[in-house]
Amino acid sequence: MNPGLLIRLLILLLVSAPAALAQEQGKPQQAQSKQDKIKSLEIAYISRELDLTPEEAQKFWPLYNKYTREVNELIAERKRRAQELKGKPRTDDKVAEAALDKELGYEKRMIDIKTRYKQEFLKAIPARKVGILYRSEREFRNMMIRQMKERRENKMMRRQNKPN
Repeated sequence: MNPGLLIRLLILLLVSAPAALAQEQGKPQQAQSKQDKIKSLEIAYISRELDLTPEEAQKFWPLYNKYTREVNELIAERKRRAQELKGKPRTDDKVAEAALDKELGYEKRMIDIKTRYKQEFLKAIPARKVGILYRSEREFRNMMIRQMKERRENKMMRRQNKPN
């Protein structure tokens, strides 16, 4: 595929994704649709960055899907735990220390997942591309966070400038 066309498509998707994210928050089906759009954008971004051969892609994508499933399960577990603790006082040092240990446990498990999959990825793609993969994930996440922050700031500015 033409790299220029892919870049334009990615930019178009990145520009339209925030608008889709802003519409009707709270509806589970729409939330899933938004997550699917973001996931599609991420896959397009990673695909462009990795520039996989057909053979590499055939080995890589099923593995990457397993990897992201494990990462997402850990993130969901962490969020559930955070919701359970939300509003509970942490004035007791033992409770606070247990919460810290739990958080460090999640971080260790994330590193374990990434370390294990690094070895699996190396069987499918060269080390150079594994490094690009991890970098691309960070870049994409940072790009989405930056875009969401800008949208939030723009929304606040529109509210401030709106006549009463």
